[in-house]
Amino acid sequence: MSKTIVTYFSVSGVTAGKAEQLANIFNADLFEIAPKQKYSSADLDWRDSSSRSSVEMKDEKSRPEMAKNTDLSQYDTVFIGFPIWWYTAPHIINTFIESNDFSGKKVVLFATSGSTGIEKTVNDLQKQYPDINIAGGKLVNRSFSEKDFDF
Repeated sequence: MSKTIVTYFSVSGVTAGKAEQLANIFNADLFEIAPKQKYSSADLDWRDSSSRSSVEMKDEKSRPEMAKNTDLSQYDTVFIGFPIWWYTAPHIINTFIESNDFSGKKVVLFATSGSTGIEKTVNDLQKQYPDINIAGGKLVNRSFSEKDFDF
């Protein structure tokens, strides 16, 4: 029997809400990819080049520490969700990916964004992690159903 988990990073709660919807649709477990140090509104000011998120996103090697991790060994399918930052996934997603074993798992991405599509993000992560079966991704700003994730 296939088992699914929906993992997500959310600062404002938008992505968290979409993750909960996905978990209900797929009868999946839910796990929040939370940073060890929460982001303040000043940290998220993309107009400030010295804000925490700006500094992290400029440094490709940045890997923000997570508050905790989860054991993915019992899951066949792993959804990974996040808001799109600077046209791609926030670097805490890299921390999560690099902290887990995705061998034999199907990974499906989902994202929220005010104006950016998910295609570049999917391509970025597929190139960074060629050994992981990243099946595809979906922008979930609007309503969605199980059919939207048939990758």
